[in-house]
Amino acid sequence: MAIVQCVPNFSEGVDLDKIEKIVNPLRGVPGVKLLNYEADKDYNRLVVTVIGEPQAVKNAVFKSIGVAKDVIDMNNHKGQHSRFGACDVCPFIPIKDMTMEDAVNLSKELAQMVGDSYEIPVFLYESSANKPERENLATVRKGEFEGLDEKLENPEWKPDYGPSKKHQTAGAIAIGARKPLIAYNINLDTTNIEIASKIAKTIRHSSGGYRFIKAGPVAVPERDITQVTMNLTDYSKTAMYRAFEAVKMEARRYGLNVMGSEIVGLCPMEALIDTAVYYLGLENFSMDKVLESSLME
Repeated sequence: MAIVQCVPNFSEGVDLDKIEKIVNPLRGVPGVKLLNYEADKDYNRLVVTVIGEPQAVKNAVFKSIGVAKDVIDMNNHKGQHSRFGACDVCPFIPIKDMTMEDAVNLSKELAQMVGDSYEIPVFLYESSANKPERENLATVRKGEFEGLDEKLENPEWKPDYGPSKKHQTAGAIAIGARKPLIAYNINLDTTNIEIASKIAKTIRHSSGGYRFIKAGPVAVPERDITQVTMNLTDYSKTAMYRAFEAVKMEARRYGLNVMGSEIVGLCPMEALIDTAVYYLGLENFSMDKVLESSLME
Protein backbone atom coordinates (compact mmCIF):
# COMPACT_ATOMS: atom_id res chain seq x y z
CA MET A 1 0.00 0.00 0.00
CA ALA A 2 1.29 3.44 -0.95
CA ILE A 3 1.99 5.80 1.95
CA VAL A 4 2.63 9.54 1.73
CA GLN A 5 3.60 12.09 4.35
CA CYS A 6 2.29 15.65 4.26
CA VAL A 7 3.58 18.57 6.37
CA PRO A 8 1.35 21.62 5.91
CA ASN A 9 2.50 24.80 7.67
CA PHE A 10 -0.17 27.26 8.81
CA SER A 11 0.22 30.92 9.80
CA GLU A 12 -1.22 30.57 13.30
CA GLY A 13 0.76 29.71 16.41
CA VAL A 14 -1.07 31.60 19.17
CA ASP A 15 -4.85 31.11 19.09
CA LEU A 16 -5.52 27.59 20.41
CA ASP A 17 -9.12 27.62 19.23
CA LYS A 18 -8.08 28.35 15.66
CA ILE A 19 -5.31 25.75 15.84
CA GLU A 20 -7.74 23.03 16.92
CA LYS A 21 -10.17 23.98 14.15
CA ILE A 22 -7.39 23.70 11.57
CA VAL A 23 -6.22 20.32 12.86
CA ASN A 24 -9.68 18.75 13.38
CA PRO A 25 -10.24 17.72 9.72
CA LEU A 26 -7.12 15.55 10.04
CA ARG A 27 -8.43 13.57 13.03
CA GLY A 28 -10.29 10.28 12.82
CA VAL A 29 -10.12 10.05 9.03
CA PRO A 30 -9.86 6.53 7.57
CA GLY A 31 -6.49 6.09 5.89
CA VAL A 32 -5.00 9.16 7.61
CA LYS A 33 -2.93 9.35 10.79
CA LEU A 34 -2.20 12.66 12.49
CA LEU A 35 1.35 12.18 13.76
CA ASN A 36 2.21 15.54 15.23
CA TYR A 37 1.34 19.22 15.37
CA GLU A 38 3.42 21.97 16.95
CA ALA A 39 2.56 25.65 17.37
CA ASP A 40 5.21 28.30 17.98
CA LYS A 41 4.16 31.68 19.39
CA ASP A 42 7.27 33.58 18.27
CA TYR A 43 7.06 32.22 14.74
CA ASN A 44 3.23 32.45 14.93
CA ARG A 45 3.21 29.24 12.94
CA LEU A 46 1.71 25.76 13.14
CA VAL A 47 3.52 22.74 11.67
CA VAL A 48 1.38 19.63 11.15
CA THR A 49 2.53 16.15 10.13
CA VAL A 50 0.11 13.58 8.72
CA ILE A 51 0.74 10.26 7.01
CA GLY A 52 -1.37 7.72 5.21
CA GLU A 53 -3.02 6.65 1.97
CA PRO A 54 -2.33 9.31 -0.69
CA GLN A 55 -5.87 10.23 -1.74
CA ALA A 56 -7.17 10.18 1.84
CA VAL A 57 -4.32 12.44 2.99
CA LYS A 58 -4.86 14.82 0.08
CA ASN A 59 -8.58 15.17 0.77
CA ALA A 60 -8.11 15.66 4.53
CA VAL A 61 -5.42 18.30 4.02
CA PHE A 62 -7.66 20.04 1.48
CA LYS A 63 -10.34 20.43 4.18
CA SER A 64 -7.77 21.69 6.68
CA ILE A 65 -6.56 24.33 4.21
CA GLY A 66 -10.18 25.41 3.80
CA VAL A 67 -10.55 25.92 7.54
CA ALA A 68 -7.32 27.93 7.64
CA LYS A 69 -8.67 30.12 4.84
CA ASP A 70 -11.75 30.87 6.92
CA VAL A 71 -10.15 31.49 10.33
CA ILE A 72 -6.84 33.20 9.49
CA ASP A 73 -6.66 36.79 8.25
CA MET A 74 -3.15 37.42 6.92
CA ASN A 75 -3.73 41.18 7.09
CA ASN A 76 -3.40 40.88 10.87
CA HIS A 77 -0.65 38.24 10.96
CA LYS A 78 2.76 39.00 12.45
CA GLY A 79 5.50 36.50 13.19
CA GLN A 80 9.21 35.77 12.98
CA HIS A 81 8.89 33.25 10.14
CA SER A 82 8.59 34.13 6.45
CA ARG A 83 5.05 33.53 5.17
CA PHE A 84 2.65 34.54 2.43
CA GLY A 85 -0.47 32.55 3.14
CA ALA A 86 -2.86 31.17 5.76
CA CYS A 87 -1.68 27.72 4.79
CA ASP A 88 1.75 28.89 3.79
CA VAL A 89 3.32 25.75 2.38
CA CYS A 90 2.16 22.17 1.87
CA PRO A 91 4.71 19.53 0.82
CA PHE A 92 4.11 15.85 0.05
CA ILE A 93 6.87 13.36 0.83
CA PRO A 94 6.79 9.83 -0.64
CA ILE A 95 7.31 7.25 2.12
CA LYS A 96 6.40 3.78 0.86
CA ASP A 97 5.48 2.30 -2.55
CA MET A 98 5.47 5.80 -4.03
CA THR A 99 7.84 7.53 -6.43
CA MET A 100 8.62 11.22 -6.39
CA GLU A 101 6.60 11.47 -9.59
CA ASP A 102 3.60 10.04 -7.75
CA ALA A 103 4.02 12.68 -5.04
CA VAL A 104 4.32 15.41 -7.66
CA ASN A 105 1.07 14.28 -9.29
CA LEU A 106 -0.64 14.27 -5.89
CA SER A 107 0.57 17.80 -5.18
CA LYS A 108 -0.80 19.01 -8.51
CA GLU A 109 -4.17 17.43 -7.77
CA LEU A 110 -4.34 19.30 -4.46
CA ALA A 111 -3.11 22.50 -6.09
CA GLN A 112 -5.95 22.43 -8.62
CA MET A 113 -8.51 21.71 -5.88
CA VAL A 114 -7.27 24.64 -3.77
CA GLY A 115 -7.11 27.04 -6.70
CA ASP A 116 -10.54 26.12 -8.06
CA SER A 117 -12.50 25.74 -4.82
CA TYR A 118 -10.89 28.31 -2.53
CA GLU A 119 -9.73 30.85 -5.15
CA ILE A 120 -6.27 30.96 -3.61
CA PRO A 121 -3.30 31.42 -5.97
CA VAL A 122 -1.10 28.32 -5.87
CA PHE A 123 2.60 28.11 -6.69
CA LEU A 124 4.19 24.71 -7.28
CA TYR A 125 7.65 24.36 -5.73
CA GLU A 126 10.53 21.88 -5.19
CA SER A 127 10.10 18.73 -7.34
CA SER A 128 6.64 19.92 -8.47
CA ALA A 129 7.89 23.22 -9.89
CA ASN A 130 7.12 23.89 -13.55
CA LYS A 131 9.92 26.47 -13.73
CA PRO A 132 13.47 26.18 -12.32
CA GLU A 133 13.18 29.54 -10.54
CA ARG A 134 10.22 28.21 -8.54
CA GLU A 135 12.00 25.20 -7.08
CA ASN A 136 13.31 27.19 -4.11
CA LEU A 137 10.57 27.98 -1.58
CA ALA A 138 12.39 31.12 -0.41
CA THR A 139 12.22 32.53 -3.95
CA VAL A 140 8.53 31.68 -4.31
CA ARG A 141 7.72 33.28 -0.96
CA LYS A 142 9.94 36.35 -1.43
CA GLY A 143 8.04 39.53 -0.64
CA GLU A 144 5.75 37.60 1.71
CA PHE A 145 2.05 38.41 2.07
CA GLU A 146 2.65 42.15 2.05
CA GLY A 147 4.36 41.97 -1.35
CA LEU A 148 1.90 39.62 -3.06
CA ASP A 149 -0.04 42.28 -4.95
CA GLU A 150 3.09 43.60 -6.60
CA LYS A 151 4.44 40.11 -7.24
CA LEU A 152 1.28 38.91 -8.94
CA GLU A 153 1.27 41.90 -11.26
CA ASN A 154 4.41 40.45 -12.83
CA PRO A 155 3.50 37.98 -15.63
CA GLU A 156 6.57 35.93 -14.67
CA TRP A 157 4.84 35.12 -11.38
CA LYS A 158 1.50 33.97 -12.74
CA PRO A 159 0.30 31.26 -10.31
CA ASP A 160 0.30 27.64 -11.48
CA TYR A 161 -3.29 27.27 -10.30
CA GLY A 162 -5.99 29.62 -9.06
CA PRO A 163 -6.50 33.33 -9.71
CA SER A 164 -3.75 35.80 -10.57
CA LYS A 165 -4.56 37.89 -7.53
CA LYS A 166 -4.07 37.17 -3.86
CA HIS A 167 -6.87 35.92 -1.67
CA GLN A 168 -7.68 38.97 0.44
CA THR A 169 -7.34 37.13 3.77
CA ALA A 170 -5.63 33.82 2.94
CA GLY A 171 -2.93 35.19 0.61
CA ALA A 172 -1.26 32.46 -1.47
CA ILE A 173 0.08 28.94 -0.95
CA ALA A 174 3.07 26.90 -2.12
CA ILE A 175 2.31 23.22 -2.77
CA GLY A 176 4.88 20.67 -3.86
CA ALA A 177 6.68 17.38 -3.41
CA ARG A 178 10.09 16.91 -1.82
CA LYS A 179 12.40 14.56 0.01
CA PRO A 180 12.22 14.38 3.82
CA LEU A 181 13.87 17.35 5.53
CA ILE A 182 14.61 18.34 9.10
CA ALA A 183 13.45 21.68 10.47
CA TYR A 184 16.23 22.45 12.93
CA ASN A 185 16.81 25.58 15.02
CA ILE A 186 19.91 26.44 17.07
CA ASN A 187 19.71 28.90 19.97
CA LEU A 188 22.27 31.66 20.54
CA ASP A 189 22.78 33.59 23.80
CA THR A 190 22.28 36.99 22.20
CA THR A 191 19.45 39.30 21.19
CA ASN A 192 21.55 40.66 18.32
CA ILE A 193 19.70 39.53 15.21
CA GLU A 194 22.48 40.81 12.95
CA ILE A 195 24.91 38.25 14.36
CA ALA A 196 22.41 35.43 13.86
CA SER A 197 21.95 36.67 10.30
CA LYS A 198 25.71 36.63 9.65
CA ILE A 199 26.03 33.10 11.00
CA ALA A 200 23.09 31.89 8.91
CA LYS A 201 24.61 33.48 5.82
CA THR A 202 27.93 31.74 6.45
CA ILE A 203 26.51 28.22 6.71
CA ARG A 204 23.71 28.22 4.12
CA HIS A 205 24.24 26.93 0.61
CA SER A 206 22.92 30.01 -1.20
CA SER A 207 25.72 32.09 0.33
CA GLY A 208 28.51 29.56 -0.21
CA GLY A 209 27.97 27.31 2.81
CA TYR A 210 26.85 23.72 3.13
CA ARG A 211 25.05 22.27 0.12
CA PHE A 212 21.93 21.04 1.92
CA ILE A 213 21.36 23.82 4.45
CA LYS A 214 18.84 26.64 4.12
CA ALA A 215 19.19 29.08 7.00
CA GLY A 216 18.06 32.42 8.33
CA PRO A 217 17.90 34.44 11.58
CA VAL A 218 14.96 34.62 13.98
CA ALA A 219 14.53 36.68 17.15
CA VAL A 220 12.90 35.06 20.18
CA PRO A 221 12.31 38.09 22.46
CA GLU A 222 10.44 36.14 25.15
CA ARG A 223 13.62 34.19 25.86
CA ASP A 224 16.13 36.99 25.11
CA ILE A 225 17.79 34.85 22.46
CA THR A 226 18.06 34.56 18.71
CA GLN A 227 17.98 31.44 16.57
CA VAL A 228 19.67 30.26 13.44
CA THR A 229 16.67 28.53 11.87
CA MET A 230 17.43 25.86 9.28
CA ASN A 231 15.98 23.37 6.89
CA LEU A 232 18.33 20.44 6.37
CA THR A 233 17.15 19.31 2.96
CA ASP A 234 19.26 16.14 2.78
CA TYR A 235 20.38 15.02 6.25
CA SER A 236 22.26 12.04 4.78
CA LYS A 237 24.69 14.43 3.07
CA THR A 238 24.71 17.35 5.51
CA ALA A 239 24.16 15.84 8.94
CA MET A 240 22.55 17.52 11.94
CA TYR A 241 25.79 17.36 13.91
CA ARG A 242 27.64 19.12 11.09
CA ALA A 243 25.13 21.98 11.12
CA PHE A 244 25.33 22.17 14.93
CA GLU A 245 29.13 22.25 14.99
CA ALA A 246 29.26 24.82 12.18
CA VAL A 247 27.00 27.21 14.11
CA LYS A 248 29.02 26.66 17.32
CA MET A 249 32.24 27.48 15.48
CA GLU A 250 30.83 30.63 13.91
CA ALA A 251 29.29 31.75 17.22
CA ARG A 252 32.73 31.73 18.85
CA ARG A 253 33.83 34.42 16.40
CA TYR A 254 31.39 36.77 18.13
CA GLY A 255 32.05 35.59 21.69
CA LEU A 256 28.70 33.78 21.80
CA ASN A 257 27.58 30.37 23.01
CA VAL A 258 25.08 27.90 21.62
CA MET A 259 22.46 27.35 24.32
CA GLY A 260 20.71 24.40 22.75
CA SER A 261 18.68 23.43 19.72
CA GLU A 262 15.27 22.15 18.72
CA ILE A 263 13.65 20.01 16.07
CA VAL A 264 10.34 21.27 14.68
CA GLY A 265 8.01 18.49 13.61
CA LEU A 266 9.29 14.95 13.18
CA CYS A 267 12.81 13.75 12.48
CA PRO A 268 13.97 10.52 10.79
CA MET A 269 15.65 8.06 13.15
CA GLU A 270 18.64 7.73 10.80
CA ALA A 271 19.49 11.40 11.39
CA LEU A 272 19.58 10.90 15.15
CA ILE A 273 21.63 7.71 14.84
CA ASP A 274 24.14 9.53 12.66
CA THR A 275 24.44 12.26 15.30
CA ALA A 276 24.78 9.75 18.15
CA VAL A 277 27.55 7.93 16.27
CA TYR A 278 29.46 11.19 15.85
CA TYR A 279 29.21 12.49 19.41
CA LEU A 280 29.57 9.16 21.21
CA GLY A 281 32.17 7.67 18.91
CA LEU A 282 30.03 4.56 18.48
CA GLU A 283 31.42 1.77 16.32
CA ASN A 284 29.27 -0.38 14.03
CA PHE A 285 26.08 1.27 15.32
CA SER A 286 22.96 1.21 13.16
CA MET A 287 19.16 1.12 13.25
CA ASP A 288 19.39 -2.61 14.04
CA LYS A 289 20.71 -1.75 17.51
CA VAL A 290 17.79 0.53 18.41
CA LEU A 291 15.39 -1.33 20.69
CA GLU A 292 12.23 0.31 19.37
CA SER A 293 13.06 -0.62 15.78
CA SER A 294 13.10 -4.29 16.79
CA LEU A 295 9.74 -3.95 18.52
CA MET A 296 8.18 -2.58 15.33
CA GLU A 297 9.20 -5.57 13.20
